[in-house]
Amino acid sequence: MNKTLSLLAIVLATAATSFAGQTCSKKVVCAPEDCRFRANEWQVDTAVVGGAGTYGDHSFGAIGGGIGVNYFWSKYFGVGIDDSLGGLKETCHSSSTEFVNSFQADLIARYPICSWNLAPYAMVGGGGNWTQNVSQGNGNVGGGLEYRLTRNVGLFADCRWLYGSNAASRLSAALPRAGVRLAF
Repeated sequence: MNKTLSLLAIVLATAATSFAGQTCSKKVVCAPEDCRFRANEWQVDTAVVGGAGTYGDHSFGAIGGGIGVNYFWSKYFGVGIDDSLGGLKETCHSSSTEFVNSFQADLIARYPICSWNLAPYAMVGGGGNWTQNVSQGNGNVGGGLEYRLTRNVGLFADCRWLYGSNAASRLSAALPRAGVRLAF
């Protein structure tokens, strides 16, 4: 009887392990983040540029175009340079028009909202402005918003406040831009 029970226990133990099946390990695979804003990204901007404020003792309005290049070494931080050229029309003393060139360099901090393909950003930097008669260095601070249509094409709008003073004139003006941004 004892031999029979022992044999039955061995048969049941063997049968139980044969029905248990294979052991397998499951690997968790995470889908890659689908964010259109990325690190090590070069950008080229083309924009319509406006301007309004005071330059020296004169109020002015301006409109023109601009180009720029940006580089983001991380998803959140980058640098940019841009040059704008436009017609400057004085509004107080005369109706004469002259051209103004504004070259700016900025440190850029952005916060991508990947699910919306949207990135608000802030800029701080400096540069210079030139007309036929006056040249001036300036500081600037501003912000903007970029919407990515695809990984490589976006629309942006931003505005900077330019400020500066030298012996010949004082600058206090807004420099809004709106345009297309190509990212590589």
